Amino acid sequence: MTQQLTVDKNLTIKQWCEVCHSVAKEKGFWEKERNIGEALMLIVTEIGEAMEGYRHQDQDNFREELADTFIRLFDLCGGLDIDIEAEIIKKAEKNKSRPYKHGKIC
Repeated sequence: MTQQLTVDKNLTIKQWCEVCHSVAKEKGFWEKERNIGEALMLIVTEIGEAMEGYRHQDQDNFREELADTFIRLFDLCGGLDIDIEAEIIKKAEKNKSRPYKHGKIC
């Protein structure tokens, strides 16, 4: 049964994870245990497709593929019950205390 989802532009990251995961489940991507390696590589594939859009100066495709990246990532986080919003906050705080260019000379 197809569920009608209304997408609010003001969702939190956690809510986006719930929405993206709900849609993926509805479309059959979580009927059995998800292969996490495959799910991660699909995220990487979306980044590669964004690079192709950028390389061809196709801004619409570039933006769409970046959106696909987030959708796949949010789906995975929703499926694994990872509060990625909390993890982003923790990591951003950690990064604030790191040295310039993380101490690497480039």
